[in-house]
Amino acid sequence: MSGKTEIEVAGRKLLVSNLEKVLYPDARFKKAQVIDYYIRIAPVLLPHLKKRPITMKRYPDGVNGFFFYEKQCPPHHPSWVKTARVPASREEGFIDYCVIGDLPTLVWAANLADLELHPFLHRAPALGRPTALAFDLDPGPPADIVLCCQVGLWLKAIFDSFGLESFPKTSGSKGLQIFVPLNTPVTYAKTKAFARAVAERLEKERPKEVVSRMMKSLRPGKVLIDWSQNDEHKTTISVYSLRAKSTPTVSTPVTWDEVEGASRRRKSGGLVFESEAVLRRVKSRGDLFAPVLALKQKLPQLESPDEP
Repeated sequence: MSGKTEIEVAGRKLLVSNLEKVLYPDARFKKAQVIDYYIRIAPVLLPHLKKRPITMKRYPDGVNGFFFYEKQCPPHHPSWVKTARVPASREEGFIDYCVIGDLPTLVWAANLADLELHPFLHRAPALGRPTALAFDLDPGPPADIVLCCQVGLWLKAIFDSFGLESFPKTSGSKGLQIFVPLNTPVTYAKTKAFARAVAERLEKERPKEVVSRMMKSLRPGKVLIDWSQNDEHKTTISVYSLRAKSTPTVSTPVTWDEVEGASRRRKSGGLVFESEAVLRRVKSRGDLFAPVLALKQKLPQLESPDEP
């Protein structure tokens, strides 16, 4: 169980350990399968992580055990693992985050039981320039992802009115996330203010279904549009990342037709994807989130969301 095995990945020699350790007990999903998933998904995952500092969420004893967020890249990291220096958010000094830009680094992180990958919305060294807007739609019970789909469609209509394309993905947990690619010069001050204005506008239009404020007392039965993700100190779950749920679910790109279908049928089952299903989707459909990396769009004027 505790033995180490040397493997070669893209010309790098790595020691991996505890390959038979079960990290998802309900699914009997082992560490070896986690590493295998990340190797197989790497061609579409790595472009979304390129040059992005990342917070690692590690589960050394599996999803039912102790976990921790690791911002500082572990001091024992191999010399070939790249890092990016980022100013600390709550104190003076800097944090050297890992940057997972190649397959050996991805496998190295997976071997550390870094099940979840949480990158920033910016790339190093342009730490103040987000490449997209991100909206995390989080349902307050008894609301579920079905209501998130309806809220996502309302958001899409707003973005469409601005001439902006938007792209949905599952969170891999209980919600939905909407990304609006920008890939043009912009600041977090502008993206965060715009995202907040959009969320508050939809809350005003749909007060029975939507809330834009974090207070838990406001959230039962509604969908929180978390606009605060658009911040230089916040990280967001990466597309194609595993999630630490009872089974190895994945944050998965979906089409707006799939979102509309789930909302219309009021069934959420079709929007839950585990690792093998995601690999099959990518094989048949490619990377549905690829436009988020390349599509250039300009943020409208801040006052636009409040116009009639």
